[in-house]
Amino acid sequence: MSVFIPSKLSVTYLAPATPFRPVEGRKYTLTHSDTTGQLFLSIGCNYNYSAINYSMRDEVLAEWIPQLGEYSLCARVYVSGGEYDENYTKVRFMIFQKELNLALQAMVNGDQALYSNFPWLLDAPIYVHFESIYPQFNQVVFYGTPRNFLV
Repeated sequence: MSVFIPSKLSVTYLAPATPFRPVEGRKYTLTHSDTTGQLFLSIGCNYNYSAINYSMRDEVLAEWIPQLGEYSLCARVYVSGGEYDENYTKVRFMIFQKELNLALQAMVNGDQALYSNFPWLLDAPIYVHFESIYPQFNQVVFYGTPRNFLV
């Protein structure tokens, strides 16, 4: 598993989002460079679709969603929409599983100002939807809470 190195994380806020607001609908777009290991986190009211490499589709998207009076951080990764065969989809699924802790560490630590204003969000559940047309890889997994990913 990759190790989170804070100095390799670049954070950009997309207006009107700020380090402190909003919570509801706050969206994260996490991308990376395979050559430098640099992580790029965009935080806004919309996903940063221009940062996504559509030939690779290795981004992690997440959003704060109110559910039953509480917030949940709901993330998703695109594993396969049918353009990959089942074996390659399995490889992508395993890579996402391996790297997801790093991605969540980047999202949580890159948005620490939000948690200083809303510390109760540190105990909100995180769910990750692995999106795939293959049923064995199309699943929602509980990943703990943001507190688990603080460094």
